[in-house]
Amino acid sequence: MNVIKLQRKYPQFQQGDIFALTDAFRKLDVDDKGYLDEATAIKATQQSERQPYDVVRQALKEVELDSSRRVELEDYVGLVAKLRDSSPAQKRMNTGGGGAAPSGGVVSQRTGGHASKGSVGKIHVQGSNANTTHTINEDERTEFTRHINAVLAGDPDIGSRLPFPTDTFEMFDECKDGLVLAKLINDSVPDTIDERVMNVPGRKVKKLNAFHMTENNNIVIESAKGIGCSVVNIGSGDIIEVREHLILGLIWQVIRRGLLGKIDIKLHPELYRLLDEDETLEQFLRLPPEQILLRWFNYHLRAAGWQRRVQNFSTDVKDGENYAVLLAQIGKDYGCTRAPLQTRDLLQRAEEVLVDADKLSCRKFLTPTSLVAGNPKLNLAFVANLFNTHPCLEPITEEEKQEVEDFDAEGEREARVFTLWLNSLDVQPAVVSFFDDLRDGTILLQAYDKVIKGSVNWRHVNKRPSHGGEVMRFKAVENTNYVVELGKQNGFSLVGIQGADITDGQKMLTLGLVWQLMRKDITLTLSALAQRLGKREITDSEMVKWANEMSKKGGRNSAVRSFKDPSIASGIFFLDVLNGMKSSYVDYDLVTAGRTDDEAYLNAKLSISIARKMGATIWLVPEDICQVRSRLVTTFIAHYLTFRNHYEYIVLSTMVYELIVGGIFVMVMVMVSQTFIYCDGTGMQHCYRYTTESRDIYPVVMRTVVMKELGPSTAQRFRELPWLLSDLLFPFMMECLASACL
Repeated sequence: MNVIKLQRKYPQFQQGDIFALTDAFRKLDVDDKGYLDEATAIKATQQSERQPYDVVRQALKEVELDSSRRVELEDYVGLVAKLRDSSPAQKRMNTGGGGAAPSGGVVSQRTGGHASKGSVGKIHVQGSNANTTHTINEDERTEFTRHINAVLAGDPDIGSRLPFPTDTFEMFDECKDGLVLAKLINDSVPDTIDERVMNVPGRKVKKLNAFHMTENNNIVIESAKGIGCSVVNIGSGDIIEVREHLILGLIWQVIRRGLLGKIDIKLHPELYRLLDEDETLEQFLRLPPEQILLRWFNYHLRAAGWQRRVQNFSTDVKDGENYAVLLAQIGKDYGCTRAPLQTRDLLQRAEEVLVDADKLSCRKFLTPTSLVAGNPKLNLAFVANLFNTHPCLEPITEEEKQEVEDFDAEGEREARVFTLWLNSLDVQPAVVSFFDDLRDGTILLQAYDKVIKGSVNWRHVNKRPSHGGEVMRFKAVENTNYVVELGKQNGFSLVGIQGADITDGQKMLTLGLVWQLMRKDITLTLSALAQRLGKREITDSEMVKWANEMSKKGGRNSAVRSFKDPSIASGIFFLDVLNGMKSSYVDYDLVTAGRTDDEAYLNAKLSISIARKMGATIWLVPEDICQVRSRLVTTFIAHYLTFRNHYEYIVLSTMVYELIVGGIFVMVMVMVSQTFIYCDGTGMQHCYRYTTESRDIYPVVMRTVVMKELGPSTAQRFRELPWLLSDLLFPFMMECLASACL
């Protein structure tokens, strides 16, 4: 767009101003690509216009960028125009407080996260449409940003980007490529993600495009699921589009998982000291981590002779008194005292409490205002960090140590996977203690109803009391008997299992039932996909056959006889299967021989991360593969197969991308059509690409798919064709309409 057109569109600028902005844009566009990325545009404009980061960021949101999110010259001029004209949207950016707009029309006080020090603000961000807003707690954003800066400092891949400012939204923008979130997950739960599969700028590609970011965020989301985070209504696109409230929620869950994951009897055998009288170790370990933390808190309050007790991380701690006593008890050797109890002003007392926490190197997550406000997330994080740093529990005796070591952890690994699976079904309440939470049958009946639609007659179910109490035993047994009856109706092998076994927490019997229900879920998913091709229900032997075929297709010779095959332990077979699905994803330079335990572990970890990169949901951990846990290995292959079938048979026939390159409107439409069959029965595909060529076309985010070799018959192909073509019709009409509008 030439200078005259720009001046016509933005009459507030003189011709000299347009020339100056054009020169500034060209200096920023060092590679002469004709566009800038959003981050470059924001930071450059922030400096040139002397505006806060969040104000420039909000103004850029008001500029109508195309789907590639590239900032061209016209967009850049529009951004500067909005900043100098003070757009209404910027004035709406506030944290719920007042504050007069300064001269120039840009709200700089309590705006977009720039709240005055000590305020407990609520930041309102726009949702997916103009009528939706979401609220972000400013203290949470600040403290989580500080945490990220601390734990990721010096990282070889992203360390140069740190620290992120704690008073702006820049941290959210830095999360869009998935690298920060992936590193945070690995900090909370080490070895969750094999970072060798991440797309990192400068490693194999100069700069990440949207496809690379999508792959990274696939890993993030599926890995978050794998460590127990509740990832609902969030996809890789939400992270790339920087949905702040969703990213903040995900960050909190990851941080929480890391903090609470260390509250473990194996890491801290001295937790044995927290058992109540007549309480067994098994009963104690059924408690959720939050409850164990509260019990630890109260243990020290009792030891200090303090009368008060805490039941939550909000109202019971907001006055700072319980914190003062706790810190004095566990930090007496560091100079902590009860002196804050003499201070009447709550904010001042909170500051004194945090000064004592600093003596223990634990001044983290809380500020005086968030403490007084009783923020439950930040208080939980503060107490968890205290416990992880200074548990201050007496070491256990040899006799007690023997009891802890002899504790029967039978089935705990499988229980972990089944817990994640049940929670993915969105059962309510969420499963925390697997065997204990299933005793009354209500969770299992919910799972039945979600897996086998309409299978449960809820009039026959004894529901949990509304006040939150437990179901009486005889009613719980009625429920679990119904669970067993439904299992038998659906062909489960439940010989010798009664409802009372589940109510009594019989581990192996409960695990066996839940496994068969999970297996049914996988089978139904596969059958629904295979039904389109007239195939029967998928059996274990068919899954083994498919996996071997995938390995062979990729040019590898590994194969297994069953899901108990010892060769699975090396981890190589799963990599060969993935290679057959997508050869470009497996770098065999990273694959070891798998002869030692360490080599096998690396292979298993690599295969899980690659599967997640492809978007598959994987629940198991590398140890499950190395130890050839057949049930869990079956879920791994089943998820491969589910993902593969979904990827190939769900009609994914069109992709339309609006691309702006050098000021030219470009539409890329990729259409895949399966139309003809040779007489010898082999399949033939015709892939038509309609593209408007231009240099540096924005990368296509997804790839077209191919038909499976052992695919449908001729008649089935022709039945599929009208649906495929109908999918092309609407995008084609929209392309014509968009072109006409131009």
